[in-house]
Amino acid sequence: MNTMDVGIVKIAEDSDFCNLKRLVDDHDGWKLEYDSNSENIKVWTKSTPATNFKMVKVHSSFSNITANTMFDVLHDPDYRKKWDEHMLVSTEIGYLNPNNDVGYYALSCPAPVKNRDFVLQRSWLDLGNEKLIINHSVNHKDYGQKKGFVRATSYLTGFVVRKSGPGCFLGYISQTDPKGKLPTWLVNKITQKFAPRVAKQLKRAAEGYEDWKAQQPDPKDKPWIYAEFTFPRISVADCINLEHIEDGNGDDEQH
Repeated sequence: MNTMDVGIVKIAEDSDFCNLKRLVDDHDGWKLEYDSNSENIKVWTKSTPATNFKMVKVHSSFSNITANTMFDVLHDPDYRKKWDEHMLVSTEIGYLNPNNDVGYYALSCPAPVKNRDFVLQRSWLDLGNEKLIINHSVNHKDYGQKKGFVRATSYLTGFVVRKSGPGCFLGYISQTDPKGKLPTWLVNKITQKFAPRVAKQLKRAAEGYEDWKAQQPDPKDKPWIYAEFTFPRISVADCINLEHIEDGNGDDEQH
């Protein structure tokens, strides 16, 4: 699988975004797991050499949500606090350039499983009618493993948003290792089961975004579009390979 490597911080290239589009559009080797015409949602899974945890792919379409709105919802950190019920913390660490940043994200898990967290590099490309987002796990010296959390690994998470008439198409790809002691078969089953919820959750979030944004102090504040950054430029030297830390906290029992 050709993608940005775990632990490597670098500016995303055209080939990285092309790889994301191939994964979203090419179904060769994928197994269709869920198909709902009424919800306009399809889910596939695929095994890859990267890990025993399967890659999952979701296709959905929305007639009442524009591509611009969906792109904003996927980016807006303040709005995510409103719709992401699992998010505990989301912190911007710094940016590489106007289209590549590094951040910290922590999410809640049901007891007795420990909460998970990530340090992620995110890269995005807005081509007008097509908008692409990629993230993968990296590390940063100021965001090491924390007590009470298991540091998970995102091999690849990506979104492809395309204009489709008055609405949009959404393609979603994810391959994640939650680490800890969770059985692989269980994680794969849960991932497959909950994948349709991603599209449903984003649909609900997008339907409320424009009204919410209009009520904010500065509705035009969209740094993912206008590149007006207030957080610092990141130093690649402050980032180290995850191989040094990914096995350091694998206990899944909460104390």
